Amino acid sequence: MVELQPDVLERLEEYVAEFAAGFGYITRTRWAGIYLQGLFLDGERKSIEPLSRRVSVAGWHGDTEQALQQFVNQSVWDEHAVLQTYRRVMGEAVDHPDGIVVIDDTGFAKKGRHSVGVTRQYSGTLGKTDNCQVAVSLHYAAPKGDYPLALRLFLPESWTSQPDRMAAARVPLEHQLHRTKHEIALDLLDQLHAEGLPYRAVVADAGYGIGVDFRRGLDARGVTYVVGIAGIEAVLTELPTWSVKGEVEGRGRPPKRWYLPADAAPPVAVKRLAETLERTPFSWRQGSKRPLHAEFAWIRVWPAHRWGMGRAADDVPDPVAEARWLLVEWRSDGSIRYALSNLPATATLAEAVGVWKTRWQVEQGYQQLKEELGLDHFEGRSWPGFHHHAALCFLAYGFLALERARGTATALDTGDETDRPFADRHPVSALPIRTAD
Repeated sequence: MVELQPDVLERLEEYVAEFAAGFGYITRTRWAGIYLQGLFLDGERKSIEPLSRRVSVAGWHGDTEQALQQFVNQSVWDEHAVLQTYRRVMGEAVDHPDGIVVIDDTGFAKKGRHSVGVTRQYSGTLGKTDNCQVAVSLHYAAPKGDYPLALRLFLPESWTSQPDRMAAARVPLEHQLHRTKHEIALDLLDQLHAEGLPYRAVVADAGYGIGVDFRRGLDARGVTYVVGIAGIEAVLTELPTWSVKGEVEGRGRPPKRWYLPADAAPPVAVKRLAETLERTPFSWRQGSKRPLHAEFAWIRVWPAHRWGMGRAADDVPDPVAEARWLLVEWRSDGSIRYALSNLPATATLAEAVGVWKTRWQVEQGYQQLKEELGLDHFEGRSWPGFHHHAALCFLAYGFLALERARGTATALDTGDETDRPFADRHPVSALPIRTAD
């Protein structure tokens, strides 16, 4: 039997004890520690059945698989309380005012139709439309390290329109109403704000940045952001001067709307604008083999969403406040990326790229969560089971991060996201293990 070394097990026991209030019972806390051991030990699959065969439970003579199934799928412990404590524990070691919150999707390929939230839908993780679950995730990256913050399943309308189906999957009532991914992301961000998470900016890809309501939601919360867009969005390149005119003629007070003057320069699509911009070569980080670099443009613009329809009378334009930065990135593989940002007017290209390129750290983090800690190995069907498993994977990630910080697991933290094998920086294999008699 392969086990973690006694000193690691002792620290793991102390770590899991931090979350005892969320688990509710001593026995649940004990099974949480056993489950984390199973996530750490080598094995192709980290689902409950094979995991239960790898762990050793001192003094236990019952069915380990059944006990773990009960703990993960049936027990009513509060993963929200566990994760709130987890964020506090991790925050004491990692949080920093210059931290970045990265919002993204993560997909889980599935067969069948009974796993909660599963349907044919597009997954960026899979790179295609397939039968899968999709969850909204928030991840934190700071100078001292990174860790996953929160994750919640997205429920398509094919689920929220069927109450019996949701009841069978034990979806809590508060999550049974249809919510877009953008709305879920903002809900999770609000939770982090309530906990006082310090951070500098939010980063998200075009799956979120194309949503006008999402960007407005960040603006309303006073959040600084750099978010991807598709490139088809219309923007103005000169300070706009909106004017009011009536929509109808006749007696009484006609409704009024704001329009761009007829002689004003019309908006231009971001892709078209990018073709005219000067490119600036820029390197943002030293990789393991070479500097990472691309060409960029950084220009002040004014988003003009549905500009031809005008704006409501009470939607008084404020051109100075509505100015945004457009970031264009020409990559070495020939692809082009676009992003909008509300960074201050004094922000530099170097600042923008520094924030924008935080995503690589998060991508590696989710690779670790899935490939080494089994985030996408869960085979249960229920909402509580899925989120319990995800919370435990987060706790496993956090323990490894703390072990790495203290020098037990020696992962390199300056890897190149494009040319460095993931195994070279992965800390799980560096945890001391022993072969038990």
